[in-house]
Amino acid sequence: MATQDSGQTFYEAIGGADTIERIVHRFYQGVRSDPMLRAIYPEEDLAPAEDRFTKFLIQYWGGPTTYSQERGHPRLRMRHAPFSVTPEAREHWLHHFRAGLDEVALPAHLDAQFWEYVERASLMMINTPDDDDVRVLPLH
Repeated sequence: MATQDSGQTFYEAIGGADTIERIVHRFYQGVRSDPMLRAIYPEEDLAPAEDRFTKFLIQYWGGPTTYSQERGHPRLRMRHAPFSVTPEAREHWLHHFRAGLDEVALPAHLDAQFWEYVERASLMMINTPDDDDVRVLPLH
């Protein structure tokens, strides 16, 4: 992961695991109350999904590689393939993730970098067009 001007990794610059845990926890609070997203997160207890997502983001941003040690390669598209991820579901997902980022109030340049990744990654997860959306996204 690229380092910041200060020589820190992005992970260190945002406050490490504590910050990511807070973002993801706030995100899952939103997921728990969102009927559209609950269909994509079928676990009765969302704690395991919250833990996996936290570990994934920690690893992605330059922290410990616990996620890969426990689960192997992330294979995000494959892991989401069993679920209907529509553009509308993506918007719900982004809404709740934005709430998590807003809660930790990162400096603007770090927030922008995190958000740019989240927007791009969430776009790649779409695997089902909305009924009125005739575009088909290429598989990568």
